[in-house]
Amino acid sequence: MHIPDTVDRKALIELLNKNWMTHDGMWFLHCFMEYGIEKANQINKSAIQSLALMEIPRVKKALGMKDVEVDTFETFKQFVQGAFELGIPDFMNARMSFPERNVLHWEFKDNECFAYKGMKRIGAIDKYECGVIYRVMCWIDTLGISYSINPEPKKCLMLVDGKCSGDFMLKLK
Repeated sequence: MHIPDTVDRKALIELLNKNWMTHDGMWFLHCFMEYGIEKANQINKSAIQSLALMEIPRVKKALGMKDVEVDTFETFKQFVQGAFELGIPDFMNARMSFPERNVLHWEFKDNECFAYKGMKRIGAIDKYECGVIYRVMCWIDTLGISYSINPEPKKCLMLVDGKCSGDFMLKLK
């Protein structure tokens, strides 16, 4: 018997992502404690940007889209839905939708974003620069898609606005 055979798909995705996000949070915490919030934000964004270059081809391959050019709204939607199913489990409290053509909407449950709660817990929320939405921005950049974003999350939107939601306006066929 293989242990992964006894764990259902959703529980396995949840476990792997919780472990990954715990590691992510721990290295951020140690960067924050060692170098301060400004440097931790800078290192975090550099790591996210570098990760996207490796993550996008891996996710495309896992979704059976290895040789698919993500250059239409339909292929983008297919990619994002698959990527979120694999990498954004329920505990993150993130929801993505496509309310209209060429619009990707994000929304977190009020005060329930895992990053918001973690940054609050370590005392860095007042100067934390959102890495969560930045990760999606890096995905879109890596796919070579032009877009605008509203609002642009420099600081944590839950801290600034009491909620975190917005739209990517994509320039796709």
